[in-house]
Amino acid sequence: MLLTVNVTFGVVLAVLLVVAATVAAVAHLGRAREIVVAGVRAAVQLAAVSLVIGWVVRSVPLLLGFLLLMYAVAVWTAGRRITGNRTWWWAWLPIAAGVVPVVAALLLTGLVPLKGIALIPVTGILIGGGLTATVLAGRRALDELGLRRGEVEAGMALGLLDRDARLEVARSPASDALVPGLDQTRTVGVVTLPGAFVGMLLGGASPVLAGAVQLFVLVALMAVQAVSVSVVLELVARGRLYRDPA
Repeated sequence: MLLTVNVTFGVVLAVLLVVAATVAAVAHLGRAREIVVAGVRAAVQLAAVSLVIGWVVRSVPLLLGFLLLMYAVAVWTAGRRITGNRTWWWAWLPIAAGVVPVVAALLLTGLVPLKGIALIPVTGILIGGGLTATVLAGRRALDELGLRRGEVEAGMALGLLDRDARLEVARSPASDALVPGLDQTRTVGVVTLPGAFVGMLLGGASPVLAGAVQLFVLVALMAVQAVSVSVVLELVARGRLYRDPA
């Protein structure tokens, strides 16, 4: 067992959360309250999932409903992180475009069975990757368009379409959203041992099988994130996803 869940576990967890929030406050990062809320929410949500996942995995309708709930929360989180106006709901598209084809391919090829114990963690990892890439790409693209509005207008004055002028400015910053996933894949086994690998080892799998599963997860994540970044960039360039003028 990697961790013993007891009073000491709870105390250490609380101390780490306080340290994170305190450092953010002292450094004036402006995220201290968000850190505390995120930590508490994570504890509550994981406790709830731990209680319900046992019966969710036994029923296909409940399994699909749980996956849709995960997706809906990801869309809400990503959309509201990118923009505060009504266009946030467009976040459904980049996440779905990245995750759905990959999960469908895994199910059709039999690499992942239609069983909750396998489908929930795999889909959750992919949705999480799509969420992160969508948020980072969307925020970076819109930030850059706000800062370099003059360049966009200059491009349109030279005859570029609105979409093309925005793409010229936003493409490179949005592509930075792929960097965390690329770095994780490049350094796996050398700098980091990700969760899927460690979890399978703890579950009794051989190191070779654990490595194969982790490689599969990392490559699938890169596919999901590449699609999500491309789609959210297109939405921003076409003006479907935007921020209201300050």
